Amino acid sequence: MATIGAEPDSGCAAPRLETQHLILREVTLADAPWIERHVSDWEVARHTARIPHPYPEGGAVDFICGLDAKDGPTFAILRREDGEPLGVMRLEAMAPGEAEVGFWIGKPFWGRGYGSEALRAVAEHGFLKLGLASIVAFAVPENRASIRVQEKAGMVFTGMAENDAPARGGRHKVERRVLDRAAWEKNRAETAPPILLVVAVALVDVDGRVLLAQRPPGKSMAGLWEFPGGKLHPGESPEQALVRELKEELGIDTGESCLAPIAFASHRYEKFHLLMPLYVCRVWKGTPQPHEGQTLAWVRPQKLAEYPMPPADLPLIPVLQDLL
Repeated sequence: MATIGAEPDSGCAAPRLETQHLILREVTLADAPWIERHVSDWEVARHTARIPHPYPEGGAVDFICGLDAKDGPTFAILRREDGEPLGVMRLEAMAPGEAEVGFWIGKPFWGRGYGSEALRAVAEHGFLKLGLASIVAFAVPENRASIRVQEKAGMVFTGMAENDAPARGGRHKVERRVLDRAAWEKNRAETAPPILLVVAVALVDVDGRVLLAQRPPGKSMAGLWEFPGGKLHPGESPEQALVRELKEELGIDTGESCLAPIAFASHRYEKFHLLMPLYVCRVWKGTPQPHEGQTLAWVRPQKLAEYPMPPADLPLIPVLQDLL
């Protein structure tokens, strides 16, 4: 049997992937109740090859216990803003360098783009981390929603096939679509989002705590916590931008000489690629106040990971913890 992940990354268990609206992580036994609830809906099960209907009690536990990481990663798809479970996506080895992607989304969450966003993330993981040469997907012709998800990911129709569908009582005709690595790389380059340069700072008080600001309602990624900062204006240096942003956002004064660069973040979001140098500042005048509707919190370094943050900020946490 073929396996996934021999090169360049041999880890086949599902890693944690984060996108603008989603978190994808490994499926665990704790997911069994919501999996069973969603796949018991005939509208979810009817276009699948392996989900029986009526769905047996305890079937989700059997499914999870039967997963083998050597065959490929299986992801639980969660909504980032509240952790609501949405569905499951799996990469399953077919032949060396090739994997089939299969997925379902719970009916209450159809039509919101979650399947497309998850598939883009899983395809990127498959090509960049697992070294796949191609990803294949199948769908019965009447499953137009699944076909749209595949096509949005760049998958190309290659013909009809017959697949085993034990849950549907035999075999059924399906459309086959493929995304190969060369096409994925070309599409990725052609659709690369613009680079957005922003700057951020970890304000550290005399007790060694770090200031975080929670994004207010109405802003993108509202409710997430981040380091203070913002976009550079034309002609500004990162240090000049931080001095200005700290005055505007928090009402405090500091100087460029008080800012020490320690790391930078590079993260591709759906509509832009963010580059963000992070500075540390221990000296300023005034008391930070929320001038732009944000909520502020002074946080011990070891507690930073307990605050939900945008994906770009997360890799900066261990850097700060090591420093402080």
